[in-house]
Amino acid sequence: MLTIGNLVIDEDYPVLLAPMEDVTDPSFRYLCKKFGVDLMYTEFVASEALIRNIDKTIRKMTLFDAERPVGIQLYGHNIDAMVESAKFITQYKPDLIDLNFGCPVKKIATRGAGSGMMRDPDKLIKMTAEVVKATNLPVTVKTRLGWDENSKNIVEIAERLQDTGIKALTIHGRTRAQMYKGTADWTLIGEIKNNPRIYTPIIGNGDIDSPQKAKEMFDRYGVDAIMIGRATYGRPWIFREVKHFLNTGELLPPMALKEKVETAKLQLLKSIEWKGEKRGVYEMRRHFTTYFKGLPNFKPLRMQLVTTDEPYELIALLDSIYEKYRNFEFKPTDYENPIAK
Repeated sequence: MLTIGNLVIDEDYPVLLAPMEDVTDPSFRYLCKKFGVDLMYTEFVASEALIRNIDKTIRKMTLFDAERPVGIQLYGHNIDAMVESAKFITQYKPDLIDLNFGCPVKKIATRGAGSGMMRDPDKLIKMTAEVVKATNLPVTVKTRLGWDENSKNIVEIAERLQDTGIKALTIHGRTRAQMYKGTADWTLIGEIKNNPRIYTPIIGNGDIDSPQKAKEMFDRYGVDAIMIGRATYGRPWIFREVKHFLNTGELLPPMALKEKVETAKLQLLKSIEWKGEKRGVYEMRRHFTTYFKGLPNFKPLRMQLVTTDEPYELIALLDSIYEKYRNFEFKPTDYENPIAK
């Protein structure tokens, strides 16, 4: 069971969808909810844009009852703007507000927001405390291990964050300098979770791309929940796989091609419905690159999937993939979707 303030997720092994820019909009959250995710987050909401009433930013906070529980993730470097934004977000009634102190993207981190906040722990703590006071919603935080290998300060920060009144802490097992390279190090995540002074729920994030890896992280580090990010690209059904294995100890057979094709079509249509035709098609491309991993001699069709602009042509192409490979059976090794390093 995961308890975040007044939000209770009554699952032995809670599995969460990580907030990701240009990915976790309502169309993608719809698919992940369909496959059993326990808690989701919006794309990143910039505090400075929010207080300037930028339409694109406000639209990111559109929530639907069917996808709950869902949190809005907020980032910024100015404390006053973050406080005002938290008050504004409260009106939208998310289940929680998550503060982004983990994004490694240069234009965010080098301005002192996202993971850049970890270079100034005192400001990070002050900002968090002020946001907690500004809203009656549960406030959670997502961080990295530190700025670089020589400044892994998450152990100290975790204890100080707990004192601000946050209701959960998610830790990505990399430094900002690592970006998404190398292997996530969960050692400090486990150290924080097993610290007798820590009572705040600890959520682990980084490199979970299979049911077996999910179980390993629960068993080895004792985290209260896990969060999956990039491994959901082209595989929103990973939540169904992971939860089945965690609850039964058995692996589901690989998803049949027919269901993959129908899921791809649904995701495409939902993406277009939410983002419009041009952007909806474009942002599906990151998913199409991995949707059909394991099909033999598939490169030419994959290239068509990521270069075709016309939705109806894409639907026809997806149908043709099923007709061509309808007798193909995926093997477990084909079905694995390791995170790109």
